[in-house]
Amino acid sequence: MLKPGDTPLSAWREIWRGAAVRLDPAARTVVAESAAAVARILAKGEPVYGINTGFGKLATVQIDDGDLATLQRNLVLSHAAGVGDPSPRAVVRLMMVLKLASLAQGASGVLPATVELLERMIQLDLIPVVPSQGSVGASGDLAPLAHMAATMIGVGEIEAVGRRKPAARALSEAGLAPLELGPKEGLALLNGTQFSAANALAGLFEAERLFRSALVTGALSTEAAKGSDTPFDERIHVLRRQPGQVEAARALRELMAGSAIRASHLIGDPRVQDPYCLRCQPQVMGAALDVLRQAAATLAFEANGVSDNPLIFPDADEALSGGNFHAEPVAFAADMIALAICEIGSIAERRIAMLVDPALSGLPAFLTPKPGLNSGFMIPQVTAAALVSENKQLAHPASVDSIPTSANQEDHVSMAAHGARRLLAMVRNLEGVLAVELLAAAQGCDFHSPLASSEALEAVRARLRRDVPTLDHDRHFAPDIAAAAAILQTGELALPHLPGVA
Repeated sequence: MLKPGDTPLSAWREIWRGAAVRLDPAARTVVAESAAAVARILAKGEPVYGINTGFGKLATVQIDDGDLATLQRNLVLSHAAGVGDPSPRAVVRLMMVLKLASLAQGASGVLPATVELLERMIQLDLIPVVPSQGSVGASGDLAPLAHMAATMIGVGEIEAVGRRKPAARALSEAGLAPLELGPKEGLALLNGTQFSAANALAGLFEAERLFRSALVTGALSTEAAKGSDTPFDERIHVLRRQPGQVEAARALRELMAGSAIRASHLIGDPRVQDPYCLRCQPQVMGAALDVLRQAAATLAFEANGVSDNPLIFPDADEALSGGNFHAEPVAFAADMIALAICEIGSIAERRIAMLVDPALSGLPAFLTPKPGLNSGFMIPQVTAAALVSENKQLAHPASVDSIPTSANQEDHVSMAAHGARRLLAMVRNLEGVLAVELLAAAQGCDFHSPLASSEALEAVRARLRRDVPTLDHDRHFAPDIAAAAAILQTGELALPHLPGVA
């Protein structure tokens, strides 16, 4: 049940993963009241932005009552000016649900039929084809949302049952009729932050999955290097008082608990301290967790908010023009998620580099039994380094950029859309890094046989070895990385008891 304005982040995560959506029936009453308020406002005959005026720089032009439907249709068609590859359908679906939750709060002035059509499209998996580029994050995600709105009036394309079809035909085949937009409705549909927020939420949820997975691969790398778990002692971290750090340290301790590999070098190990990539995992991963949680809090507010303009207040029959469409909160959140993704991968790559270096790890060079004849993990480490470097470039803050639009009427924008759009690409890069670490860490532990790691980490090794055997000689490496990445994609390593954002 989707409760507009009161949907927890955990529910948004399930919607991102494909959970069914049914709008709380109570929302229909407030939607109808909002539409009635628009009618009463129009009856006053006064110019009201977005209802009987032009848009943006043309807001001073009042529109005759007989042209109001044409005004809204023209708005949608003219703003459907996106370019680039189609957005991932799961992102578009999440965007649609976010828009549904926003409209259903009764502050946007749309008719109940409009909300019902959007809900039915989601339920029937009729997903608009939405170009990925064209939004600057204010005045809302105009172009992407206009492409969504266009399909609701029978224009553009919809993906249905795995095929792209003209929107009018896809609606007709599903037993649905295109809308004729009433006053304010076009603007309500295409104004808002739902495209940016959907991309940011997708990035957040995928980053959370890989954060948990990186705790596991990091613990396994520590075992492979016969690293110490002393730096994970709770007493160290409670003195720092950083909550994410305390939780990350606890998770690493629990993952390594009962390890025979660890027990084997508790006494007589000449090393005093491990490299930072092992020793400082709680500090780095904990900081990433805290940042992800801050971004999650911002996005939870955004997902439950109303961000179009103007907003309708039926109790006073007022339409108030403001700037909730400005996506600066989403831009900041996306930048924070990008930083966390980047740093999770950066420290993971350093662990891989440490493992392949016999001077640091004490393991055979490049984790192969016969170095020289075999190159082992030499180039997978290079691949991980390349992915980390790419993420460093992508992590540059988007929110610090702005460019004036609409003849300087919209003179400061958030850049939230492309700040959020990059996150899934960064996630795929991080996934590649962690896939290499999973392989390298398991390979390193193989050299310690017959000693076993903890029960939890041995289960991870066993899962990997079902698909990828130990590397005893050089072979085509790309399929091994792909197989490890596939395990990460299932979320099997993202153990539910490990800390997350919600």
